[in-house]
Amino acid sequence: MSAGSPHLIGWSGDAVADSVLAVIDADTAVIELSVWGGWDRRRSVQARTVLDKCLAEHPTGVIVDLHRLRDPHAVSAPLWLTACAQGAALQPPVAVAVCVPANAPVARRLRRLGARDWLVLYATVSQARAALAGRNALPDRLHLALPPDPAAAVQARSLVTDACAGWGLGHLCERARLVISELVVNAAEHAGTDIEVVVSSRGSGPAAALHLAVYDGDLVLPRVCDPVPGPLGPSLVDRGLGLRIVGSAASAWGALPARGGKLVWAIIRSRPEAPS
Repeated sequence: MSAGSPHLIGWSGDAVADSVLAVIDADTAVIELSVWGGWDRRRSVQARTVLDKCLAEHPTGVIVDLHRLRDPHAVSAPLWLTACAQGAALQPPVAVAVCVPANAPVARRLRRLGARDWLVLYATVSQARAALAGRNALPDRLHLALPPDPAAAVQARSLVTDACAGWGLGHLCERARLVISELVVNAAEHAGTDIEVVVSSRGSGPAAALHLAVYDGDLVLPRVCDPVPGPLGPSLVDRGLGLRIVGSAASAWGALPARGGKLVWAIIRSRPEAPS
């Protein structure tokens, strides 16, 4: 799987001066998206793609930093409005904060479009961080610190079992246990660092979902590799095979950089019943 995979968020350009980058804060689950360079068709596609991936991860918030964006005609303004609307439509809602100098063309156009009524503009990233930090955290969120040992997956499965029982999500438990086990084993075997597991519930009623996140200290994003067939079939220890299991069991999954490492996440939702 390459960095341009639908499951990964990272550099979308070849250099810092010409890129779109999204990084998640492991403590707050807030994603910071930064845009460098001039706004053109290519940058538009990059930004839309990365924004979609950010919102699919269903973070607690998204900060869009446009201080290094060159957009003299404010062509990008509708995209930031759309991102805000998409975040507000999620359950629970995801706040999208746009950071841009007050006199920048993008800021002026956003104000003309009425953004001040429902999209808050911040002059600096630190202001946006402070504002999102004041928002209520997800009400149902469990943390577990684990050593870099594949056997630690047992504790992660127990956490998922307790979470599903406590939140009335027992119908998601079997798939969630399978996914969290694969994510923790992968982190232990391939990152070899301390691991943090975060389990949270998203939404309510029939649309309720379980969000699983595993943080480790390795900066290298995971890659899904083609299994290598042997005399007895594909090896179960081939790197990337566990992620194929995650992709099959989860409703959505992905990976993105975090400060000091990375996060691999998965969302478990109810699946439509097959017609009888």
